Parts: sequence; structure tokens; C-alpha cells
Amino acid sequence: MLIVTEAPGDLQDRNVRSGDAWRYMIGARLVAVDPDKPSSVKILGGDFYSACSPVISSDGKRMLFAAQQKQDDVWQIWEMNLGNQKYRKITALEEDCIDPVILPNGRVIFSKQIPVYSLHSGHALFSCNADGSDLKQITFHPNTNFASAVLKDGRLLTVTRQLFPKQANSMLMVLRPDGTKADLFYNNESGAALLSRASEAADGKIYFIEADSANLRHGNLVSIRYNRPLHSKTNLSEGITGDFVSVLPLTPEKLCVSYRSSDTESYALFEFDPADKAIGKKIYSNPGYQVTDAVLVHAQERPKKLPSEVDLGVKTGLLMCQDINVTGTSVSGNYTFDRKAVKIEVLGIDSTLGIVDVEKDGSFYLKVAADMPFQIRTLDEKGIVVQEACDWIWIRPNERRGCIGCHEDTEMVPENQVPLAVKKSPVMIPLQDKTLSEKQVELE
Repeated sequence: MLIVTEAPGDLQDRNVRSGDAWRYMIGARLVAVDPDKPSSVKILGGDFYSACSPVISSDGKRMLFAAQQKQDDVWQIWEMNLGNQKYRKITALEEDCIDPVILPNGRVIFSKQIPVYSLHSGHALFSCNADGSDLKQITFHPNTNFASAVLKDGRLLTVTRQLFPKQANSMLMVLRPDGTKADLFYNNESGAALLSRASEAADGKIYFIEADSANLRHGNLVSIRYNRPLHSKTNLSEGITGDFVSVLPLTPEKLCVSYRSSDTESYALFEFDPADKAIGKKIYSNPGYQVTDAVLVHAQERPKKLPSEVDLGVKTGLLMCQDINVTGTSVSGNYTFDRKAVKIEVLGIDSTLGIVDVEKDGSFYLKVAADMPFQIRTLDEKGIVVQEACDWIWIRPNERRGCIGCHEDTEMVPENQVPLAVKKSPVMIPLQDKTLSEKQVELE
């Protein structure tokens, strides 16, 4: 069986930049479809005003989804037993919640609306037990995060977009379920927008829908490889008339896509051959509805359970960089810029958190207040910026992170040497005196 989201109206009105309108589908419903008998369908949870964003448990017995029970209700996360179709509410919060996923340990990850700095509103990722208890926030940057998925390696893959200090393009971010080791997974430098949840296939390919910057309402079917996500993009829909809005891998040889051939048609489900890059037979359509976000009801391989290093009794985490002058694809001192950086400036939301001299080998070692968003930029000996600020970072309590350089290629591996900075005590961030770069302050 397939479970699909049917949305009334035209999805062209969605705000593809913010993600809000294409995740919160007003008036949508969940429908069970037998692909062999597409005329035999069943509405699930028909007493909900809106329901969307379905995800199936690894045993194939439960479905999580987001819904409004009544028109004026906030969106919450619900669970349905697919055997008897009884459902229960998981979250009962004051803010909208969307895009649930199920972790292999039974906890639930979802996006919850929160106020972001300035006048923006976005979504942070939260986790909770299966009954909604033990709510914990796991992302802390001024971004909005939605349309998450769980990779087979146990990590989360989420669509993220910076909101502050300026709005940026959406990209895929990978992180552990406890919020540690958050990093860039895929980014299209041309300004494209991501339009769907990413889905991992059995052969290691990851599929999603992406729109060109020139036409944000035209969705292309894209694949990347798990082992080289930044350097393996393939546009599978190149040369195909029409556009796509969601994708579900069925087998390595067959995808299920939500597609329409023209703007005058509604989205329907079709088979798609990724090898031939060709649309196959129609699986299901419903006149008057946009059919999207299909999930397959079946038992599947459970993702790995990842251990957590987070200790909420610790108020800091550690960050080490091997050489701030390693940038781009440069290694071993072959720097991209003429000016050599000798300092870093740690930037907070409202002000600088301190300037730190790096060691002769370009390394630094910081002890950072936990769950505090910050950026790092590099400076030369005159205090002039060499490399602009990186993406927002946060360190979870007791987390230990390392990087090779600044804006380096994420496929690089570090030099086989011990950085000079780790032979000393870490510099505490924020510095108590932000003008004294060499002063180290222990957190009490």
C-alpha cells in the first residue's frame, strides 16, 4: 500500500523559499492507495481538517503525521496504528509542529515553530519520547529546519535555510539525532530552492526535488550520492516537459514521483526509471487534488542507533581547527588567499564573542558555551578580514568537534599531525575581555 497526501487547490501558491506553505498543506488529507487497484482508496483520519507529512515506522505498523484536528487548531504530531486506524496525539504544544520522523530508539524528531532573531519566525528541530514527553531542542542556529529524514547511518538529513542576519538559500544539513556534528551535506551554489524531503534509496543514492533559481516553481528531479553529496548531482528530469514535487524510491531501478506535464494539470503519481531518465506508467491520480508525498507501507531496514555524547550537566563543548589557512581544496599551506590569517574572530548573534590568536601552524582550540549559535571569520595581522564568516555553528553540551580549515572542501581529510593548539588549554568563548585575544577564562 501507498499512503499519499492529497491537497486541494494549486500548489503553485506555496512559498518555496520559506518552506511554510509546501509543508503546511491546508485542507489536505491522507489517503491509502493500492497501486494494483488505484480505484480502491481509503481516507485515513477523515475527521481531521488538515493532515499531511506522513512517515512509516520501520516495522510498517505505525504512521506518524502532522495535522490540524480543527481549522483553527495549531498543527501537532499524531500517530496512527495502521492495523486498526486508531490515532493519538503525540505533541500538545502551543506552536505549530510539522515533519515528524521516527528514530530507531523510538524517539520522535519534528520541526517546531519558534521565534528567530530579528522579526523572523522559523522552525527548530526537537525530539521527544513516543508519548510526547521529555521534549528537547536539538538545533540552535538562526535557521529554519524542516522536511527531515533519517539516513540508514542513523543521522538526520534536513532542509535548512538561514534567516539571520540575512536570508539565504536552502540546503541539506546532516546531524546526529542529539544535535551534534551538524554539517553541510548538499548545497547548490546557483541559488536553487529545495522543494521536498530527501529520500535515500537502497543503492546509496539520495533523491529530492529542486527548483532552478530562474524558476522557483519548476521542480527538477535530482539525485546525489551518499558518499559524495557535494560532487555527484544529477538532474534526472533534464529534457522532460513538466515538473516534479516529490519523490519516493521504490527500488534502485524504480522511483515513485509526483509529476505533472503542464501547469494546467494536477500532480499525480507516476513510475520513473532513473537509469533511462524516463516517466513510466501512471500509478494514481485524483481529479481536483494535488497528489504528493507518497510513502510505502512496509517493513524496512531499521537505521543504526547512534550513541550520544551529550551531557546536560556540562555547560560547554570543545572545537578544534587544524589550520585556518586551509581553504577550498588547498592543502599543506597552499593557501587560496595572498594574505595569511593569524587570528579568528568569534561572532555571536548581537556582538563579537572574542578575538583569538591562532598557533604558528594555524590551529586553534576553543571551549565554547553550549547551545550558543556563533560564526567564525579569519583575520590577518592587521585585523582585516581574510575569510568571511562561516555558516552558523553550535556546540552541544560535552560535544567535541574538529575541522580541517575554513570553508574547506568537506571531503578533505586532515594532515596526520597533532595541532599545536591542543597541547595547551582551550580558550574559553565568550571571552570575558573581548579585546584581549590571549586571555583564557575558565567557565565557573
